[in-house]
Amino acid sequence: MKSQINPKYPSLEDLRKRAMKRIPRFAFEYLDGGCNEDVNISRNTSDIRDILLEPRYLRNFGKSSMKTEIFGIEYDAPFGIAPVGLQGLIWPNSAEILAKAAFEQNIPFVLSTVSTMDIERASELTEGKAWYQLYNPVDHTIKNNIIERAAAAECPVLVLLCDVPTFGYRPRDIKNGLALPPKMSLNNILQILGNPTWAFHTLKNGQPTFKTLTPYMPEGLNLKQLGLFMDKTFSGKLNLEKIKPIRDKWKGKLVLKGVSSEQDTQDAIKMGFDGIIVSNHGGRQLDASESSIHALQKITKQYGDKIEIMLDSGLRSGPDIARVMASGAKFTFMGRSFMYGVAALGEAGGHHTISMLKMQFKQVMEQLCCEKIENLPDHLI
Repeated sequence: MKSQINPKYPSLEDLRKRAMKRIPRFAFEYLDGGCNEDVNISRNTSDIRDILLEPRYLRNFGKSSMKTEIFGIEYDAPFGIAPVGLQGLIWPNSAEILAKAAFEQNIPFVLSTVSTMDIERASELTEGKAWYQLYNPVDHTIKNNIIERAAAAECPVLVLLCDVPTFGYRPRDIKNGLALPPKMSLNNILQILGNPTWAFHTLKNGQPTFKTLTPYMPEGLNLKQLGLFMDKTFSGKLNLEKIKPIRDKWKGKLVLKGVSSEQDTQDAIKMGFDGIIVSNHGGRQLDASESSIHALQKITKQYGDKIEIMLDSGLRSGPDIARVMASGAKFTFMGRSFMYGVAALGEAGGHHTISMLKMQFKQVMEQLCCEKIENLPDHLI
């Protein structure tokens, strides 16, 4: 596909700065912030960037291919769009923008249970290629129905989230009224009025809601009631007893997201997972944990040949993707990066960000004189 990069915004930091100006502060801080003192957000990226790669200039070198296979599906690049909650709050209709761009550029899009687009629409936009990430419902009827809907939508991969046994302590969200239960303050309203483009598009597309969950929610909930419903309906705590019936019911590939230890990896293998995503929720849950890349390096060393190992949290560029793939990951995902793109550029943001990352990553492979993704570990210093 022809590159769709806007030359005014050739880096993720350019997109981030424009996004900051285009959306209300409470929405930007929800996207941009982590938990507590934001230590692990910085650590995730800085530890990835400590990794060095060695070029091999004098070898016979043809051309580089970014094509990557995971779970029997070939994608055009080794990265996908991670699940992000409340996408429509950050930019109206952003989930649909990203799903469509991911499909057209042949990379995976993962829909969150608490995104603002439902499973059926994601399937329609991606012709049944969207992955689905499940927050574990306490109610077995709701859980089974959501799994059945994901199967009917032909989602090839179901992702279970294990790193939210409790909600992270996020000072910005508390101050902005985006903790549970949420509330809209006068300050938030003034921020909305100060961002007329965002306000217009929000008015045009309607107030963001948890579309997948709409069939299970009583009508007419106010913000406080919505928070209580979410707190009552979902539990982030997973164990064998809760996972087994999901594994038995789901016939597709099953992935555990949020793994950050060798013990949880070993348990995931025993429980029948097909893959794991090493992640610390983008630094939004535990500031005292190690970086995602350090966890990955230990996990791949012991279990790299026993289960498909992927990573999110901390990646911000094509070189970052190359560093992580060279460290043993089979695939990578990014969340904030794509939301910055859509918040900055609207409808064009999905294609722009994907094209930019592809171009950056391809340049790294060519500079290393590396022809295939699977050869990247040979360049690790």
